[in-house]
Amino acid sequence: MKTPGPDHPITITPTPNRVRVTAGGVVIADTVRALTLKEASYPPVQYIPREDADMTRLVKTERSTHCPYKGDASYFSIKSDGGEIGNAIWSYEQPFPAMREIAGYLAFYPDRVTIEQQPA
Repeated sequence: MKTPGPDHPITITPTPNRVRVTAGGVVIADTVRALTLKEASYPPVQYIPREDADMTRLVKTERSTHCPYKGDASYFSIKSDGGEIGNAIWSYEQPFPAMREIAGYLAFYPDRVTIEQQPA
């Protein structure tokens, strides 16, 4: 486990905008409670509470990855009217203590879904 610091900063802040995620024209998530995670030089990522996602369209997969700063991520595919979008979502079920704010939240690959922000 590595701790974020000056050489690899990670910040988590409330997103001031409404965040809406769609796939194949179907709304997968819609929230005003997203968190923005900024990690080192990577693009910011929106983490969305599960309560604000249509979990009936998500299927947990066998995929798992490890981040030395956040912990183990599990993955979900999206069932949309156009088929299935494989491993389009990741989630840290039990992240390391420094990242506990994102526990159970969902993050979406922007090349597999449409992520829009609007004023809240």
